[in-house]
Amino acid sequence: MVIVLGSIVARPDTFAEVLKLSQAHVARSRGEPGCVSHAVHQDTEQALRLVFVERWADQAALAAHFQVPASRRFVKALSALVSEPPRIAVYAANPVQV
Repeated sequence: MVIVLGSIVARPDTFAEVLKLSQAHVARSRGEPGCVSHAVHQDTEQALRLVFVERWADQAALAAHFQVPASRRFVKALSALVSEPPRIAVYAANPVQV
């Protein structure tokens, strides 16, 4: 399994648009092959920061997601609306029994 953690910080004047675009991106991504889960959350300590938490079946599914034209449009649209560069970290994960 692959886990993706990402975040963006909107400007005060663009937050509503960034949130709307992000929610649409998450909803669309959930239907992609290999998407186990995809969510966006608002940071409770930094209100203009949105955090993405994604789980993908494997690296191939994530790579395909990055190539989807709508995903590319989403990233491009956000670049004009955020106050700092997006952050992303990708992890290979194995389930652990607790």
